[in-house]
Amino acid sequence: MNESSQFIENKGLRLHVREWNRNADTTIVLVHGYPDCSHIWDATISELAKRFHVAVYDVRGAGKSDAPHRTKNYTLEHLTDDFRAVLSAVSPEKPVHLVGHDWGSIQGWEFATHPNLQERIKSYTSISGPSLDHVGHWLKQGLKSGKPAQINKIAKQIAHSWYIAAFHLPVLAPTLWKSGLDKLWPRLLQHVEGIEECPPFDSQRKDGAMGVHLYRANVIPRITSPQEKSTQLPVQLLVPKRDKFVTPMLFEDLHKWVPRLWCEEINGGHWIQVSHPEVVANRLCRFVDFIESGAADSDAPSGLDRHRVQGTRKVFSGKLAVVTGAGNGIGRETLLELAKAGADVIAIDIDTDAAARTAELAGLLGARATSYTMDVGIAGSWDKLARELAKKEQVPDILINNAGIGMAGPFLQTSRADWRRILNVNLWSVIYGSQLFGKQMAEAQNDGVIINVSSAAAFSPNRSMSAYSTTKAAVRMLSDCMRADLAHHSVRVITVCPGIVNSGITDRTRFVGKSSEAENEDRNRASKLYARRNLSPAAVSSSIIKALINDQDEVLVGPEAYGLNLIGRASPSLSRWLAKLELA
Repeated sequence: MNESSQFIENKGLRLHVREWNRNADTTIVLVHGYPDCSHIWDATISELAKRFHVAVYDVRGAGKSDAPHRTKNYTLEHLTDDFRAVLSAVSPEKPVHLVGHDWGSIQGWEFATHPNLQERIKSYTSISGPSLDHVGHWLKQGLKSGKPAQINKIAKQIAHSWYIAAFHLPVLAPTLWKSGLDKLWPRLLQHVEGIEECPPFDSQRKDGAMGVHLYRANVIPRITSPQEKSTQLPVQLLVPKRDKFVTPMLFEDLHKWVPRLWCEEINGGHWIQVSHPEVVANRLCRFVDFIESGAADSDAPSGLDRHRVQGTRKVFSGKLAVVTGAGNGIGRETLLELAKAGADVIAIDIDTDAAARTAELAGLLGARATSYTMDVGIAGSWDKLARELAKKEQVPDILINNAGIGMAGPFLQTSRADWRRILNVNLWSVIYGSQLFGKQMAEAQNDGVIINVSSAAAFSPNRSMSAYSTTKAAVRMLSDCMRADLAHHSVRVITVCPGIVNSGITDRTRFVGKSSEAENEDRNRASKLYARRNLSPAAVSSSIIKALINDQDEVLVGPEAYGLNLIGRASPSLSRWLAKLELA
């Protein structure tokens, strides 16, 4: 796509503007941050310009635009006037879709909340830059509350914002940029942000030295005397998970100022438009297409709808969790805990009514919930589910492979059909689901998590549970292998090994080599044992949620799990001797 450029003038100050695809009906205006110029958007523009009219400009003090020497000429009021001039040049009649990063995002909030500009802006996407007024209110409310948790949040953000104080010191920042920091900057981005391809810009010294005026002219005045700044515009907030400068805490109260808000976390650092241009372009295209469609907010495509903010965000807000074996027991309890914590949930079970009931309960908790009837041991069922979710642009953030069946009895009396069934449900289902959705998570770069429910039976052999113990040991080993392999794709894998859980699994356990009457007697006996032990599914689900939050690799639940794991590690020979005993 051919690039065109021009200089426009605003009250004697020249601004450099670049444009692509000027004949397109929809215009997107991108605003860069510090210490950048408009070229920081080039990788993202190459994707956006295929469909939209795209315009970027060098903010005053950066790139080829003029650079006033007085700090007072960099106030948000002056920057707003510059934006008006750019709009008049690139889209004099139609409103534009505004996108801002870092200081471009701080400016964007000023534009999007300005009463005289809201008719000139159709949507706003903010990346790594809060409204200074919103920050001021957040700080005041946090300090006024006196709550240790709020004070701790403020302290953490101040620690992330250390550089702002340095930028207010006379001479220091401009001197550093003029003394060689401009040449080192690309290498610093590679080392700190992991950005491999970030060519140095010719204006880097100027961008860094002059851009500090933005901080000096605006930060202290705005956060100490914040204004009431709200907007009725649709706003999309893209939050890089590994942002070293702007923490998600700054956006906790954003819904109070922005009633039409969508918020999505992106697996990346501060400069995601450089490190993940395809992801950023995809999110922009999806949002712009939705706004241009004129559809109601409630009719947003599901891939966008689950990021809609309605009230205070919770731990798993905006996340999609798929849980197998969700009709009862551990699966149901875990799904409901995720629903309470804000996740959208999909309940999968071979029992249609049980899955529907779980989804219904999740809906009562305020979650978007659906159910699927599915035999997880059939590969084609997983393929069908993946296709259906792909049509809705849904990629799971959390996959919990919980479905499983019990089986007990002598090895020689366990038929091939029995082996096929338990391997299909307990092991192959984990392989099918993990491969399909693990690949989607890797491609989406959504920091996905796969949780495989194994068992304490994985730690030790058992003469009467050869089939069950074998499948659960295989799931545990598979999880360890997956964890090592998928780490490169930022997909976490958690193994859960519960002990004797009163989940109802014994009611459906197959006791091989027995008559129907004897099998029922064994089921009743096992159910009574599990009931006396009374380790609840809720205890397991609570451990799973903690593992998700605390980034654990393996979770053991119940003293049986810890004991068998200890014996298996400390004395394998004792473990093998115990296996010969008739314990189940």
